[in-house]
Amino acid sequence: MAAPVGYTRAVPPEAADLLTNALALTLRERAMIAHELLLSLDEGADGDAAEAWVAELEQRVRDVRSGSVATEDWETVKARLAQRWHRR
Repeated sequence: MAAPVGYTRAVPPEAADLLTNALALTLRERAMIAHELLLSLDEGADGDAAEAWVAELEQRVRDVRSGSVATEDWETVKARLAQRWHRR
């Protein structure tokens, strides 16, 4: 099997085949595999980092709820990102 388009790094043929097969799966199946792969990258919990992220997320929620930060709807953000990446 050929490597998927955009997969430019030199990888063993087995890895390219695995990716090609994975990309043929349903969205749900790919999401489950992606989740498991991401979990496999965690070489140990960093308690301080987890606590810091929780604190950051809680602050962001407070900011949004209080109206102290400007928000954008997803369609606007998605369009801006698509335009930005289309230009490259």
